[in-house]
Amino acid sequence: MTAAWKLAAIALAAVLLIGLGAAGGAWLSSERYAPQLKVQADKLTACTIGRDNVLALVTEQGAKLGELANQAEQRQAKAAQAVAAAQQQAGQHYAAAQRLQQERADGDPAAVAEALIDKELGL
Repeated sequence: MTAAWKLAAIALAAVLLIGLGAAGGAWLSSERYAPQLKVQADKLTACTIGRDNVLALVTEQGAKLGELANQAEQRQAKAAQAVAAAQQQAGQHYAAAQRLQQERADGDPAAVAEALIDKELGL
C-alpha cells in the first residue's frame, strides 16, 4: 500500500470512530434525558389543561359579573322610583295631616279627632 492509501484509510477510520462516538453519545443522552423530557411534557400538558380550565372559569365569571351589574342597575332604578313614589305619598299625607291640625273643633278631643279623621277618609 502506498502512503496515500494509508492516509485515506486512517482518515476513514477516524471519521467512522467520530461518527460512532457521536451516535453513541446521542443514544446515551436520549436514554438519560428521555424520562425527564416525558415528565416535562406531562407537566406541560397538565399546565395547558389547567390554563384552559381557568380561562373558561374567568370567562364565565365575567359573564356572571356583567349580569350582576345589570341586576344592580335595575334594582337601583326600581329603588329610585320607589323613593319618588314614597315622597309623593308622604307629601300627600303631610298635607292631609296639616289640614287635620288646622281644623278647630270644640268638644271631646277623642270625638273631635274621630270626626276629623272620618271626614278626611270620606266616611
